[in-house]
Amino acid sequence: MHSNARFATAIAVAVIVSAPTASQAQTCEDVVLGAAVSATGIYAANGKNTQHGYEFAVKKVNDAGGIKIGNKCYNLKIKYYDDESTPARAAQLVERLIDQDKVKYMLGPYGSPLTKAILPVIEKYKIPLVQGEAASRSLFTQGYKYHFGIVATSEKYLTPVIDMAANLATKAGKKPQDVKIAMIYQDDAFSLDVRAGVVDAAQKYGMHTVIDDRMPKDLNDITTFFTKVKAVQPDVLLISGHEKGAATAARQMGEFKTSVPLIGVTHCESAKIVNDFPNIAEGIVCPTQWDETMKASDPLFGSAAEYNKAMIAVHPEYKIVPYQTAQASAAVYVWADVFKRAQSLDTEKVREALTKTDLPTFYGGVKFAADGSNPGKEIVMRQIQGGKYVVVSPADVAAAPLIYPRDAHY
Repeated sequence: MHSNARFATAIAVAVIVSAPTASQAQTCEDVVLGAAVSATGIYAANGKNTQHGYEFAVKKVNDAGGIKIGNKCYNLKIKYYDDESTPARAAQLVERLIDQDKVKYMLGPYGSPLTKAILPVIEKYKIPLVQGEAASRSLFTQGYKYHFGIVATSEKYLTPVIDMAANLATKAGKKPQDVKIAMIYQDDAFSLDVRAGVVDAAQKYGMHTVIDDRMPKDLNDITTFFTKVKAVQPDVLLISGHEKGAATAARQMGEFKTSVPLIGVTHCESAKIVNDFPNIAEGIVCPTQWDETMKASDPLFGSAAEYNKAMIAVHPEYKIVPYQTAQASAAVYVWADVFKRAQSLDTEKVREALTKTDLPTFYGGVKFAADGSNPGKEIVMRQIQGGKYVVVSPADVAAAPLIYPRDAHY
C-alpha cells in the first residue's frame, strides 16, 4: 500500500498513537489529546507533516517519564480523525471528540480554514486548544478564550520580502516607491491575511501593486496571472497558495520562463518545489516558522539542530524537516508543560495555566497574549540557493546574504 494510503487508512479509523511501554503502562494513566487532521484532500501533505510532529513529541514526552501530577504519572496519547481537508467535517469531528469520545484537551488541524471552523465548537464546550498550524490573524480577533496558537501570525509571512525590496532599491540609488509588485493569493483566511500584511507594508513604502489576483478554487491553473506578469515585468512577485498553489506556480513559472528578480512564495517545502522544479526554485525566497539553524532549544528536544537530526532519523523521507512538523511537536510540548504547571486535569485550571505560559522551546519562545496569540514569534526567511534552503533574514540568524537578482535557469 502506498505510504499516503496507509496514513489515510490509519488516521481515518481514529488511531491512538504512541502506546506506552509495558513498564510505563503499569504506573501511568493516559491523558488523551484530540486532533482532527487532514489525511485526505488538499491539505493532506501538511496534515501528514503535522501528525508526524505530534507523534514524535508524544513519544518523546512519554519516554522521558510522562507527566507527573501530584503522586500520579500520566502518558500523553492522541486520538485522530481525518477531517478530509473540509472545514465542516473538522467541526463535526471535533464535536465528536468532545461530546462522544469525552476528550477534554485539543490539538489543532492543519490550516486556518479548518481551525476557523472548529473554534466555535471549542468555545461552546470550553475545551482548551493548543494549535501550531493555523496562522491567520483573524483567528485571534474574535475574543475566543480557549484558543492558544504558538505560530507567528500570517500577516508577517511575506512582509520581509517587501522590506528586502525597499532596501535593495535604496542601495541601487532608486526610490522604494518605484518598486512594482505582482501578487496572487488563494482565496482562504490564511492567504488573505498574508495579502493584508503585504498591502500594509507596501503602503508604508509607497510601492505600486501592479497585479493583485486571486487563484481559482482548484489551484490547477494560473496562466492568466503569469501572462500578465510577463507583460508588466514587476520587480517583486509574491505567491501564497499553500502546497498545491505553490507547486502550480513553480510549474507555470517554468512554462512562462518568469524572470522576476525577487520572488517570495509560501509553503515551498511542503510543495516540494526544490525536488520537483529544481531550476525554477533557485533563488525563490520562502518564509518559515522554524529552521534548524535557529538559536532555540529546550530540555526535552535539545536545540533546533538536534530536533532536526532526530526527526530525520525517524522520517528519512524528509530532506528538510517541514516547519509544520516542528511546530506540531512544539504544540505537544506546550501541553506537557501546561499539565505539569497546572498540577491538575481540570479544564479551567489548565486554561488558566495556558494563559501564564512562558516557555523556551527548540521552535522558539511561547508566551501567549490575551488574545491567545504568540506575538514574540517572528518569521524567518530562507532563499533557495544551490538547491538548499539558506536563512537570509532576519540579520541575527542569517546564514548567508540574499542572492539578488534571482538567478534561475530554465
